[in-house]
Amino acid sequence: MNNVYKERLEQLEKMHHDLIMKKNKKVLPGNGVFERYENPVLTGDHAPLFWRFDLNPAANPALMERIGIHAAFNAGAIKHNGKYLLMARVEGSDRKSFFAVAESPNGIDQFRFWDYPVRLPQVKEPETNVYDMRLTRHEDGWIYGIFCAEHKDPAAADGDLSSAVAKAGIVRTRDLVKWERLPDLVSRSQQRNVVLHPEFVNGKYALYTRPQDGFIDAGKGGGIGWALIDDITHAVVKDEKIINHRYYHTIKEVKNGEGPHPIKTPQGWLHLAHGVRGCAAGLRYVLYVYMTSLNDPSELIAEPAGFLMAPEGEERIGDVSNVLFTNGWIADDDGTVFIYYASSDTRMHVATSTVDRLVDYCLNTPADGYYSDTSVETLTDLISKNLKYLGERK
Repeated sequence: MNNVYKERLEQLEKMHHDLIMKKNKKVLPGNGVFERYENPVLTGDHAPLFWRFDLNPAANPALMERIGIHAAFNAGAIKHNGKYLLMARVEGSDRKSFFAVAESPNGIDQFRFWDYPVRLPQVKEPETNVYDMRLTRHEDGWIYGIFCAEHKDPAAADGDLSSAVAKAGIVRTRDLVKWERLPDLVSRSQQRNVVLHPEFVNGKYALYTRPQDGFIDAGKGGGIGWALIDDITHAVVKDEKIINHRYYHTIKEVKNGEGPHPIKTPQGWLHLAHGVRGCAAGLRYVLYVYMTSLNDPSELIAEPAGFLMAPEGEERIGDVSNVLFTNGWIADDDGTVFIYYASSDTRMHVATSTVDRLVDYCLNTPADGYYSDTSVETLTDLISKNLKYLGERK
């Protein structure tokens, strides 16, 4: 073992250890709805050294990185055996994404990847790329993962090497180690954001969908859809209705999609989603919440105006800038909610809130009136109430 190898290994091991063990702190005072944390919880640098380097000094005397791990983002989330787990989308320097589980004892720091990435069972026509898995512990006893399975568009013109088609891949597991691959979702449209509802509805599996005319453009797809599935082992979308619509000149005018599966509360199902609008800098992704009825999860009962979270500071910068995206959150037994979100297709973050605060926010925050005048009217009402209250206090 030469000195160059030894010194580099010691430096790399220390940096990796310090990164994982770095304590995360809340950013206060926050907005009262949630609190961000200072540090990303998962990045490409969290990948184990034995993923990236050939550690045999005879084969790699300069200790060069052999396999580049570029980013870790868009993670599904689940609490399993007392641990907080993220099913991260890990992207290599070759642009291919794969899934890997990272585990934390507390949900806010010390995330470590399991030794091996997930080996997905393959279908007849293997996908070129996979990403953005949503995890759902269903009442049937299985843990399901639904993800985007991307293929090159077979109808693309000669020389077009960017057109793609998307399907919803489906897997299930008991332990997040051994996976069973089910047939991809059959749908009349492309599906990149599909989420499994955690309970049966009228004896059927229920899916939140996002019908799209194309791989990127929603086209006539009106928003977040709802479909009941007879058999999850041969899932077919027969009827689909939009339950959360896109609207002109809002945070979700271009498209919107369900994030993780909703949280059940006494007041209704609490949903977290992303909305996309166009601006001079390109597409801007933000996060928002809404609620649906306990008796009918497809019935919208509340939706605050605007976004819950938008990119701030370094979150704005990355491979695809000005983007927040989420497909994972965890509601603890004590009511704490861990919101896991990615920034700019590069890294994972966490924010915390509670079920009670998020429900309060949903039910008591004004809805969008869709016009500037109604926004001013809503603001004026609050100002008048506050000035009256402050006057009465004097």
